[in-house]
Amino acid sequence: MPDLSVQIGRVRLKNPVMTASGTCGFGREYAPYLDMSMLGGFTTKSVTLRPRKGNPPQRIVETPGGMLNAIGLANVGIDEFMKSKLPDCQTLGPAVFVNVAGESIEDYVEVCRILDTADGLAGVELNVSCPNVKDGLTFGTDAVLLKELVAAVRPVVKRGVLLVKLSPNVTDICSTARAAIAGGADALSMINTFLGMKIDIRTQRPVLANMTGGVSGPAIKPMAVQMIHRVYRDVTRAAGVPIIGMGGVRCWQDAVEFMLAGATAVAVGTALFAHPDAPMGIVRGIEDYLIQRGLGSVNEIIGAVHEVRD
Repeated sequence: MPDLSVQIGRVRLKNPVMTASGTCGFGREYAPYLDMSMLGGFTTKSVTLRPRKGNPPQRIVETPGGMLNAIGLANVGIDEFMKSKLPDCQTLGPAVFVNVAGESIEDYVEVCRILDTADGLAGVELNVSCPNVKDGLTFGTDAVLLKELVAAVRPVVKRGVLLVKLSPNVTDICSTARAAIAGGADALSMINTFLGMKIDIRTQRPVLANMTGGVSGPAIKPMAVQMIHRVYRDVTRAAGVPIIGMGGVRCWQDAVEFMLAGATAVAVGTALFAHPDAPMGIVRGIEDYLIQRGLGSVNEIIGAVHEVRD
């Protein structure tokens, strides 16, 4: 059987399939529907220094080819996470990454410092690019600020790997990718959601209370594939920094496409709301694909797209 394991920094994943942050809580919520131990990795919803109620409703709406959300990083805060959520995370089975958000560099540093004291965590993922909050998270669209943030967090993330989740809402995503790596990122997660808006034509008002939110799902997949390939080709391949690809992954074919573009692993997000067991089918599909092509390792398809030349 082909080897499905991949390397994310110093963490070895048993297979390249993960969950995307914000789509399955802290893990316990999906236990009845998905054998979490079969995943390569699991990423929690965002954790902040202090508890957050999030945005008022309506916070989510279906869109053609996906969904639009403005949850607003609702979470219990780092103290309650360490007390009541972390114990479950430590028993899930796959490598566990905690998504971290903040309103200041100091917030990020403190949350990551606390998390680094915990056993059983593979690392942290810096959420610098959430498009549905009004109080910060501008780091992901400013390369100078992003490098400063990652460099500040880097010294306190000693036991796990440091992931940075890139925003697609930028002029040049290669610029922010380089900034994250220069700051000390071990890997990049990309992409986060696109900024979007939906208007109710009957009331002539925005559907979301926050007015805008993040667009995810199959509709953004072609943009995600293009951005991943561009960053892989121009930045991470030479730097030796892996990419965790996300943005509309629903099936094994999508996962293979992302890996051919340059992703080392893939994360499933929006698809989980309709098909909680989708990751298992993706793992099996990738394995069958490798067998059919006589490949011994999933690493053989990373970045293997044949670019068209004139």
